Amino acid sequence: MKQFMISIKLTDEFTEEFISLIPEQRAMVNSLMRKGIITSYSLASDRSKLWVVMEAESEINVIEVLSEFPLIGFMKPEIIELMFHNSIYVNIPKVSLN
Repeated sequence: MKQFMISIKLTDEFTEEFISLIPEQRAMVNSLMRKGIITSYSLASDRSKLWVVMEAESEINVIEVLSEFPLIGFMKPEIIELMFHNSIYVNIPKVSLN
């Protein structure tokens, strides 16, 4: 499995349509994070850019996932294949209450 960084420029205008799609976008991202497809999702404080780290077999698979984003019509993505992506959260094992 490869890792990809997707740098996404967001629209300059936050229309009613854009705002109405945010809950659906967040739900989809949360679902993809639970499945381990998206490992990181960050939004710039000025809301102009998103950064997504995604695991996929190929860039085509990344494009397929991105095309399902509710907000894709308001996004200009750039996809970069990563050599690696380290994160403190990736290295911490999940706690089991058993």
